[in-house]
Amino acid sequence: MSKYTYIVFLFLLTACSTTRKLGEGEVLYTGVKKIRVETPEKFKLEGKQGAALKRSLSVPPNNPLFAPYVRSPFPVGLWVYNWNVPEKKGLKSWLYKKLSKKPVLISTVQPDLRVRMVENTMKDYGFFGTQASYEVIPNKRNPKKAKISYRVVLPPPLCYDTIALAAWPVGLDTLLLQSMRATAMSPGDQYDVNIMEQERERIAAVFRNRGYYYFQPVHIEFLVDTNRLKGKADVRIALKQGVPEAALHPYRIKEIEVLLAGESRRSRPDTLTYDSLKIVYTLPQRLKPQVIARAVRERPGQLYTAWRQSRTQSDVVRLGVFRYVYLGIDRTDTLSGRWLNYRISADYALPIDSEVEFGITSKSNNLLGPALALTLSNKNMFRRAQTFSLKLTGAYEWQVGGQRTAVGRSGLINSYELGLSLGLSVPRLVVPKFMQANRDRQEKTQFQIGADLLNRHSYFRMISLWGSATYDFNSSRRHYHTIVPFKLNYTHLLRTSSEFDSTLLNNRIIERSFRDQFIPSASYTYTYDRRTTYRRPHRFFWQATLTEAGNLVSGAMSLFGYRGEGRKLLGNRYSQFLKLNTEMIHYRQLDENSYLALHFAGGIGYAYGNARVMPYSEQFYSGGSNSLRAFQIRSIGPGSYYPENRAAFSYLDRTGDIKIEGNLEYRFHVTGGMNAAFFLDAGNIWLLRPDSARPGGELTFKKLWDKFALGTGFGLRYDITYLVVRADLGIALHVPYPTGQSGYFNIPRYGFRDGLVLNLAIGYPF
Repeated sequence: MSKYTYIVFLFLLTACSTTRKLGEGEVLYTGVKKIRVETPEKFKLEGKQGAALKRSLSVPPNNPLFAPYVRSPFPVGLWVYNWNVPEKKGLKSWLYKKLSKKPVLISTVQPDLRVRMVENTMKDYGFFGTQASYEVIPNKRNPKKAKISYRVVLPPPLCYDTIALAAWPVGLDTLLLQSMRATAMSPGDQYDVNIMEQERERIAAVFRNRGYYYFQPVHIEFLVDTNRLKGKADVRIALKQGVPEAALHPYRIKEIEVLLAGESRRSRPDTLTYDSLKIVYTLPQRLKPQVIARAVRERPGQLYTAWRQSRTQSDVVRLGVFRYVYLGIDRTDTLSGRWLNYRISADYALPIDSEVEFGITSKSNNLLGPALALTLSNKNMFRRAQTFSLKLTGAYEWQVGGQRTAVGRSGLINSYELGLSLGLSVPRLVVPKFMQANRDRQEKTQFQIGADLLNRHSYFRMISLWGSATYDFNSSRRHYHTIVPFKLNYTHLLRTSSEFDSTLLNNRIIERSFRDQFIPSASYTYTYDRRTTYRRPHRFFWQATLTEAGNLVSGAMSLFGYRGEGRKLLGNRYSQFLKLNTEMIHYRQLDENSYLALHFAGGIGYAYGNARVMPYSEQFYSGGSNSLRAFQIRSIGPGSYYPENRAAFSYLDRTGDIKIEGNLEYRFHVTGGMNAAFFLDAGNIWLLRPDSARPGGELTFKKLWDKFALGTGFGLRYDITYLVVRADLGIALHVPYPTGQSGYFNIPRYGFRDGLVLNLAIGYPF
């Protein structure tokens, strides 16, 4: 008998026993049967409150499948635990040490302690007088197994009636009174200890940003009186007794010293003064003093502010030239006042950095294959913290998957990509001085040039040359802006196959989009990102991009008398179009382990003037792992168009000028790093102008809903901290073109396997 057969035999022998080793009176805990929460009439328990209530009760059993309610039907750890293993060596002993898990007992869970924890926890949310109880429900077949049911009865929550300030020292009282307009506590709100803690943090931040360096949140206390009115609380915000004297006075900055460690620690340090900063360095001087001065936000004589201290440390780190940065603050009191001395110590990192990335690419067009990227960076170009990078990329891919007839099965497509790019990143906006803002914000300018070669086997070989300048900055913590004042892209077909040429000849509009052409463009992107907070656990993200191409070139040519369609730049036609993209995402938390993700993406592009068709790379498409996951890439649209000849090249004409797409996901945690989701996707693309080669492709509003493709499915996501590996299994429900099936759900029934699309990808779709 082989060792593998022996292992299987042992599992089968012990599979029926998970309680054999339990002692007298011990009962195996197999999970929670039910958690019943009774709330006051017309009161809805909020997500964070419900999560806090259930957190104390949701003890997972052995081998949980959906904690704490469902456990795996294969409790391997318990099976192995019940082995008799007298020997200390051997295969059986090794397996026992590796696989066995001690049983979780009812006595270990301590349900009586759990209900008391719930009663105390709910006091933090104003539920004084919560009644919690439990019931142990034995297994009918095996009395040594049992589940637990909990019942929680919540009283009406305590609410604030009045909120006032107690006596505060002079200076602090004025600042506190002015700041109360931004308080998170209002009369009538539900009592919440977490909100009070946030209020402590807010008030302390107000003081620390007005010079009170030593003031801390623990110096604030809340005096709560519940005796005046039933169910109401009078709150007084007060200063604790025994607060250190230093915390009650504002401080100013006396001296700022920056210590820079050079390559040679034996060199004698030199000192220079620049913009009121004392800079100590060792030769050679590797960073210009004006770069340091821009990163340090404080100056001697200024009132201390916590936000400037934080920004100084982050901005010095963001320069990217230091291995570590330490900011120390010392107190110096003199007859002239109370002062703080800043000491910023930084150690240079190696100027040259290399990075090699190797992985498996997984794209929305179902192309899979190995990829390699090599990046060389100089982090301190020209001694101004400018990063110069050289990046080489390469990938070989092949397309897998597909569907039959109605949804389209793709043939095997092999391709490789090669890329070379040069980039220069500057940690500020490179603009004239009169355009520079004095506001505190994050800024970055990037200049890039590059070349990409795409070889699609048996189809075509294309080269793309491009260059761009990009400005990134934020106007507040929620509002971000990206301006690309100049981007030039030139595409050129090096080689095409006869089959590819015949496909283009049959569709002149697609042929125009593949012509050699210049794409001189500019764009602006606005991003609004409202991240989650305690009071607002629902995140909202919105991004919109407006792109124009060819208008400046067209205007310049018109001045010299060149008008009409077909004008050329350096011997090649240039594109002229306007394009608007937008994307909105809303994450709505349902409880601690689940949330809804709603996604909408839309766009419209209009080609005019010098070209009646947008470049192929700028057109919209639908389907794939980040779009409609029940359909292959470019298998839907435009409109109700469906090519009769499903050749390998038919995906080329599945592009459009308009895109509308919506996605809904219910995401929930399974166990460990494993998460899952149910999703529903709908969308399509359309043409702005009729195309005789693609009938039904233009947008019309008659029976518009029938022209959206619809699909659903289930996905698994494994989070390994630095990336998420995703597998989504999509099921098509409706396609916008005739399939011979009646009714809305018109997907042909070829068989279970043929109606499924498996998408493998890295990261979440949105």
